[in-house]
Amino acid sequence: MHIRTLTGGLAAALVMSLSLTGGQAVAAPSDAADVPLAARVLTYDAAGSAEFRSAVDRGAAIWNESVDAVELRPAAAGQRANIRVLADNGWPRALPTTLGNGTVYIGRQAVDQGYDTIRISAHELGHILGLPDRKPGPCSSLMSGSSAGTACTNPYPNAAEKAEVEGNFGGMRVGRARSAHAGVIVD
Repeated sequence: MHIRTLTGGLAAALVMSLSLTGGQAVAAPSDAADVPLAARVLTYDAAGSAEFRSAVDRGAAIWNESVDAVELRPAAAGQRANIRVLADNGWPRALPTTLGNGTVYIGRQAVDQGYDTIRISAHELGHILGLPDRKPGPCSSLMSGSSAGTACTNPYPNAAEKAEVEGNFGGMRVGRARSAHAGVIVD
């Protein structure tokens, strides 16, 4: 009989709890909120980046050093990559398809004008990670792109840019993707 009363009391408390939350089960705060989620791994294929291969690898490494929520890795042979990086004679640009996916062009036109290849690579990868251009802008802003001038060689995202990428990927669980703006971003 004592067990029935205890069970009945728990059931009543559960019914009351569910009615107070509108029928939605609500998880109690726990230490799990303090546990960081695993970084979302994005692969890139720089086989078509020609003379810019080392700049692309360095641009990816800079993002890996700068944020925790996403990690850029070279794609294994035969693996379909999230990001394809190509060299061409035009202006650098990114064509994101969804967040973390798309094509980057490292355009020789900007390089010929004196822009830094590592900054270009990190900037264009930033578009794939969901960042827009922030023009005009200072050299301290990676996403200011060409508006910072050819003397600017800073390839690192600033605190706001890092935070935005962390926000774009931080709440994601492995295997779940968010949609991003599709389109061409020309710098």
